[in-house]
Amino acid sequence: MSTMGSNTNTDTAPNASGEDVLPTTAIKYAHQAEKLSLADPGDDVEGSKTAIHAHYVTPQDPIIITGDGGRLPGVPLAEADKLNRLKAVVEGSPAGIIQMGVFSEKSGSQDGTRSDSLHDGRIQKTGEGSLRRAMPPSRTNPLFPPLPLYGPPSLMRDLQCLTFRVSSFFLSGCFLGAIVLGAAFTSLKPMFVHIWLRLTFRNPDARRPFHEEEKRLKKGRKDEEKAWKRKRSRRNSAAKLEDDSEGGSEEFIPTEGGPDPLVCDVGYYARRVGLDMEVFKVQTEDGFIIELWHIYNPLEFTPMSDAERAARGPDIFTGAGPSRPSQTQKPKFPILMIHGLLQSSGAYCTNDDRSLAFYLCKSGYDVWLGNNRCGFKPDHTLLSTSDPRMWAWNIRQMGVLDLPALTSRVLSETGFEKLGLIAHSQGTTQTLVALAKEQRPELGEKLTVFCALAPAAYAGPLIGKACFKFMRLISPAFFRIIFGIHAFIPIMMTMHRIIPGKLFGAMGYVVFHFLFNWSDNRWDRGLRDRCFQFAPVYVSAESMRWWLGRECFAKQKCILATREEGHAEDAEDEMDEYYARSEQQGESAQSIDRPSHFHRSHEVKKSHQRRRKGSTSWYNEQVPPFALWVTGSDDLVDGRRLLRRFERGREPHVRIVHSNVIEEYEHLDVIWAMDCIEKVGREIKEVLWKTCDIRDKVRVPKGCEDVDAWRDPKFEEKDGHVNNVDNVEKEKEEDQSSSDNRSE
Repeated sequence: MSTMGSNTNTDTAPNASGEDVLPTTAIKYAHQAEKLSLADPGDDVEGSKTAIHAHYVTPQDPIIITGDGGRLPGVPLAEADKLNRLKAVVEGSPAGIIQMGVFSEKSGSQDGTRSDSLHDGRIQKTGEGSLRRAMPPSRTNPLFPPLPLYGPPSLMRDLQCLTFRVSSFFLSGCFLGAIVLGAAFTSLKPMFVHIWLRLTFRNPDARRPFHEEEKRLKKGRKDEEKAWKRKRSRRNSAAKLEDDSEGGSEEFIPTEGGPDPLVCDVGYYARRVGLDMEVFKVQTEDGFIIELWHIYNPLEFTPMSDAERAARGPDIFTGAGPSRPSQTQKPKFPILMIHGLLQSSGAYCTNDDRSLAFYLCKSGYDVWLGNNRCGFKPDHTLLSTSDPRMWAWNIRQMGVLDLPALTSRVLSETGFEKLGLIAHSQGTTQTLVALAKEQRPELGEKLTVFCALAPAAYAGPLIGKACFKFMRLISPAFFRIIFGIHAFIPIMMTMHRIIPGKLFGAMGYVVFHFLFNWSDNRWDRGLRDRCFQFAPVYVSAESMRWWLGRECFAKQKCILATREEGHAEDAEDEMDEYYARSEQQGESAQSIDRPSHFHRSHEVKKSHQRRRKGSTSWYNEQVPPFALWVTGSDDLVDGRRLLRRFERGREPHVRIVHSNVIEEYEHLDVIWAMDCIEKVGREIKEVLWKTCDIRDKVRVPKGCEDVDAWRDPKFEEKDGHVNNVDNVEKEKEEDQSSSDNRSE
């Protein structure tokens, strides 16, 4: 093989070298396939579970295809690249044989780098394009280091998994216990204050900003419970429940009621407000089965059968039609909602009619709630929950694979070409990652608008808290010893199942308040326990390591830029602000009285070379319009910095259709505050409608009759460019015509 590299210039070298290396390469291919297969090839006589090749969803995201067409989660780029190259040589591909001439075992190193010889222009030319598809870049972004590689089941691997399971069970349990104890200790002072106010005949809740509204809603819920009991006792009566203040019982008739049992069931809470929910199964391109919840009005929609709601397969955006029959009336415009970290999309459904999902549904949108991989019920087409490969994923896979699969299924079921996307916290992160020009920018062409609630692109000061700092200081190996290589602290989900809802809700709030500095001051405390019935969910330890480990978000403080790039941007901003202040001071004074630093800064500004606008942009022209709701009192993420990035022109292709910084809001207030409908929900409803590109073909949402359509500057620029070109051509024709007339 060493002689091949020097003979790649000749036409006969590939064939001759191919004959020499083919037997050895076949053995290497078999070994590489064995490493990436579902099962040991010795136990797979038919070869159905053996890795065949790597399919690249993006140049950085390979998935493994087995002999029977099954899908396995991604592996490090170098391993996937090696499998495809070896296969190309075995099958006699000229491009593959040439590539093997420069192939080195170093390409399979842990860092995923490739030798410079792979970029030789002559080799690329000989491959005629097919080589480029088989040879995606092996260098990964520092923010997305390679995931660990776990082979097929074997005695050694099973023993290693057992070791990690035992160590993480005890160590992560101790970590969780320390968090719970810390939360309990910090809650002692507020508890004693509460008791003291009660003993002195004062109401501790009187200081809450929505105290009177909370009392009114609590009384209203009790009246509804009594009315429900009366209705249940008169089952054969045609009497209906009294109308509430929000909507008519004729349009939305509740089919559940009574005391809240605090259950983890979105359908139950939907039925309490006259709606209902059906569950769709969606298969991602790497074989995960995730859930998509559809909220609908049962008076105008009949749920589909189990077969119609089953997973369709891994291919997305195939153009497959909807499962439901065509509607006689105008359809509703579809929207997809994505949840935050350690949550499910049930977080949008906890406040009765004030829930964002129910509000948008009753306003006239077709609401779909997307859930990321694993969730409450981890499921995969091939893997079991005990297999560590089922947990080898992080935010990148959630954005690049889960979000497109959910979007594709909603568009397929509704028959639309685009939808509106709403995301909160981690949901905004995976969307921002997915839309990046290096990931899946084509997804942006499927969205009319991206509504980001508490966008999580930059870290807030809370990342420096002691418990988070501990996770950032330990090495990746030690992280896996403490938290394992499967689900992150799975005992939390066990506690969720066995602890009564009211007690679990109280514990959940105390722990989350301790960890993230959130408070329930703006929430309806009577429904607070319900909010924690839809969290936590199963997430991978690798995902939490991406958020809190020493390599990625916690270190870089950003999802798509390194810490050094962030410092460079801060320096640019400081210089710009300095120049602006100096010029203001200089212009406000006479030329003689101008401060000396004005003249110096003016000269420095001339020599200061600011980077070209958009040179560090994350997005290209395919990105959809953005709307942002930034939480001003949020210590977890820094939404202002993301908004500033857009305002400073670092993303020339991003169009901001709406932005709102709500100073008093904390991280969860955008979905749980008692006034979130007034401050967030109504604005989202209008933004979704003004950016809708088929307003004449769908129903007008309630309250949006006077909302004007938004004109996208991207298309105006294109129209202006076309008009300028037409004008230039017209002027040329006129000049030519006049010159012809003069010559005559």
